[in-house]
Amino acid sequence: MEETGVYTQQDEEQREEQRKFEIEQPEDYGQYLLHAKAEVVAILRSLMQKKSLISAYFNDGNTLLLTSVLHVATETGEIVFDSGNDDDVNRKVLQAENFILSASVDSVKVQFTLQKLSESRVAGRLAFRAALPDKVLRLQRREFFRLATPIAKPVKFSSTIHRPDGSAMLVEASLLDISGGGIGLMASLSLAELLPRGAILKDCRMTLPDEGLLVANLCVRNKFDVTTRAGSHYVRVGCEFMALPGARTSMVQRYITRVERERKARLSGMG
Repeated sequence: MEETGVYTQQDEEQREEQRKFEIEQPEDYGQYLLHAKAEVVAILRSLMQKKSLISAYFNDGNTLLLTSVLHVATETGEIVFDSGNDDDVNRKVLQAENFILSASVDSVKVQFTLQKLSESRVAGRLAFRAALPDKVLRLQRREFFRLATPIAKPVKFSSTIHRPDGSAMLVEASLLDISGGGIGLMASLSLAELLPRGAILKDCRMTLPDEGLLVANLCVRNKFDVTTRAGSHYVRVGCEFMALPGARTSMVQRYITRVERERKARLSGMG
């Protein structure tokens, strides 16, 4: 996401804090790092086999491309990723120097970093290739698991926010994902502009299917531009729950557990 404006040193420090990923904090998450080549390759192949959606962050973590692993070539020491349908975003990907990739496989967060990506072709389609990462973070702690909300049963979000002139307005959006720590909103560009980092959203209402109404206070923590494979654009607005009561936290965990169990049942042919 391109950002303009005047920032104080404190603003910049806050932005740097918000852009941190676990793989960039070895002092806190070093025990989850895997360095053995066999383990790294096994995880990357699992991402490929399960067709996991991968978030590739670049431009200092401000821009996001959704992609997937197409091939893991141990003989050449390379990994190949799918490209997007937006030519401009693809050009920016090829110009970028550093990437942080994050995904979830079997309810476990996976992160790794890559350097420069090169152009490749798979079945005549543009793809990206890079050297295999030398390490992968595999974070198994349950509180970090983020559930992508089902398309068939979307979770709707509503809240009253204030415009720059102070007037109130009711906004509605769909949840992209939810975890024990917060939610990700699918926001239009115009809505995202009204949700600056650090904004407090009070009495937000979300109806969790088969669980009930969840009312929570949220704090906007990050925003990322997203380009889908079809070329459409939106902004993912990441929000953190603020002092969520235990009963409501349990509601969120029950919802996550049930939806994930139903998803696994469908994949195994039992649903």
